[in-house]
Amino acid sequence: MAEILALTGYSVLLINLVLFAYKIQYNKTAPYRIFTLYTAIILIIQVASYTLSYYKVHNLFLSHFYFILQFILLSLFYHALLKEKFQKKIVKMGLATVLLALSIQYTLIPGLFFKFNLFEIFLTSFTLIIFSTFHFYNLLNQKKEFYYINSGILVYLFGSTVLFLTGNLVSSLSSEVNTITWTLNAFLYVIYQLFVLVECAKFSRFNYK
Repeated sequence: MAEILALTGYSVLLINLVLFAYKIQYNKTAPYRIFTLYTAIILIIQVASYTLSYYKVHNLFLSHFYFILQFILLSLFYHALLKEKFQKKIVKMGLATVLLALSIQYTLIPGLFFKFNLFEIFLTSFTLIIFSTFHFYNLLNQKKEFYYINSGILVYLFGSTVLFLTGNLVSSLSSEVNTITWTLNAFLYVIYQLFVLVECAKFSRFNYK
């Protein structure tokens, strides 16, 4: 079941990338371009991870590229999306602080590159949740721009963070518990990509000039 859900998530991710790439000619705004780039890079990482897993090759190191690149690109996405100067400043500070903290950690403990880095997962995800909350607050008085994408990000990050934080613990539990954990994560990812697909379906050449 976990593998089926994972492949479903990758398939919807690919569909989203194709749609975003096609519609970029009609929407040249910075948030749209950044999110399209984010979708492309995440797809590359997911395909690489699945390929290595298929051939029984260690692929855990790719999780760091996933979390850090996701954090950087979504931070840039929110910086371009948010209108308030104070919120933009918080995004800049958050981006710089998290990257500095992770750089120091990996310099001091390079062996973490081959393990689940719980600190990395929590720090990047929690910071993005804050940025996402900023956008939800702004939507109370603004046009509902990127509403579904923001909803998907928030739902996925909340759920997946809890699951990934148990990553090291799961390895010591039974295979059945391990399977349930990764099945839930794959399910959350499918939900996230469906939110993105709904948002993408809303974009048209008439929405943005």
